[in-house]
Amino acid sequence: MTFFMDGPFRAQRLCSLTSGVDGVPKHPIASISVMQKRLIVKNSQRANGVLRRRLDGRRFCDQTVRLVARGGEGDDVAIVIVGAGIGGLATALSLHRVGFREITVYERAAALRPLGVGINLLPHAVRELTELGLGERVERLGAAPGTLAYYNRHAQQIWSEPRGLDAGYRWPQLSVHRGRFQMELLAVVRERLGADAVRTGHRLVGVRDGVARFETAAGEVSVAGDLVVGADGIHSALRRQHQPDEGEPLWNGLTLWRGTARAPGFLDGRTMIMAGDAEQKFVAYPIGAGLINVVAERRGPGFAGPDADWNRTVDPAPVVSLFADWRFAWLDVPELLAAADEILEYPMVDRDPIDTWTHGNTTLLGDAAHPMYPNGSNGASQAILDARTLAFHLATAPTVRAALDAYEADRRPATTALVLSNRRQGPEQVMVLAHERAPDGFTHIHDVIGPEELTAIATGYKKAAGFLPADLNERASLTPTALPGVLP
Repeated sequence: MTFFMDGPFRAQRLCSLTSGVDGVPKHPIASISVMQKRLIVKNSQRANGVLRRRLDGRRFCDQTVRLVARGGEGDDVAIVIVGAGIGGLATALSLHRVGFREITVYERAAALRPLGVGINLLPHAVRELTELGLGERVERLGAAPGTLAYYNRHAQQIWSEPRGLDAGYRWPQLSVHRGRFQMELLAVVRERLGADAVRTGHRLVGVRDGVARFETAAGEVSVAGDLVVGADGIHSALRRQHQPDEGEPLWNGLTLWRGTARAPGFLDGRTMIMAGDAEQKFVAYPIGAGLINVVAERRGPGFAGPDADWNRTVDPAPVVSLFADWRFAWLDVPELLAAADEILEYPMVDRDPIDTWTHGNTTLLGDAAHPMYPNGSNGASQAILDARTLAFHLATAPTVRAALDAYEADRRPATTALVLSNRRQGPEQVMVLAHERAPDGFTHIHDVIGPEELTAIATGYKKAAGFLPADLNERASLTPTALPGVLP
């Protein structure tokens, strides 16, 4: 059934949802979604006369429209998003896609720049980006790996599997530079929502009674919102407001060094490789023509001190020396590390899952809700899934609170399971097992880990993360099919 059509008929068709013969309600007003109520109001304000003429004698309809217009949740929903990272920008685009228009993103940084290194967007995230109309734009930013392969530190292959389209997905896996991807999302937000939709230099102080307070260079400002979404990262101010005793993120004893290097490809040029074990690991994959993302990892403290973050540059020489003996026939690890433009250091941290993300009309999303180790390459993808799920429920639930409850019911258990799985190394567990059982190498991997166990680890993680090929390909869209007139 089409609910939203242009002109007075749209208001008439919406109104008929709550009208029956002789004014007896066919569906209670509570069963209409937030978006439907909002459009009843929007159209009744310019078409009430048309409604009265066309629906003469059906007074219940006219009364319902006026009742909602006097202050029910049908009024335009003002949405405040805290944080202009991948999760926050994806949320703005997702909400706009289902018809919300009063959306503003507030970012702490004074200016947004293309910071960071490579990330992977798994097929379930690329599906959502495609349904937002961004598929081709994002594909142009990076590379589409066709294979993921795990090795031990002796360059012996433990496991290999096809990825993306090569694995039977309807959508590719994409490896992109995080900063370039964020800037692309920012550009699309400004194209679709307006140049003023993202406001920088706003540090969240707190939210109370639907009012978000921000500190700016010009002083404190207050912004009222029917919904406040905290997408402000692992150090989320909104999360801290409701978890004041949580403390700093939890370090697992591993340090990461990340960078990008201009270098020739390795193997077939489309393979993402991970080599090592629980104590030391190296990751490399192409993110563009002649550009390779590198990640080095080792148990122990780093070189940048206790205040290291993703944007803290360190001297590459000590990192290169850690991998001096990792010279494989098909890849010279120390040479590739030395070729990186810069090396950024960060401790591998996460937070314990919490019992609720939602307080009143506020909720959390992305790293603010479920920061996780990068095992499985899932952080950005899960934030995009959060954004799309939240928008779906806000477009289809009867109230904002019902939407937030449904969003959290869908996403919190799933991401909690992922956080805990990543603490057990996620799909990279195969490298840990190979090292534990054969630290000096093996003749054949099946002498160490049987094929059934290898397959179970890979399949189990895909299922937990929501990207088993058959399940993803057949899953219903997160674009509400009942709202075609809202969608561009």
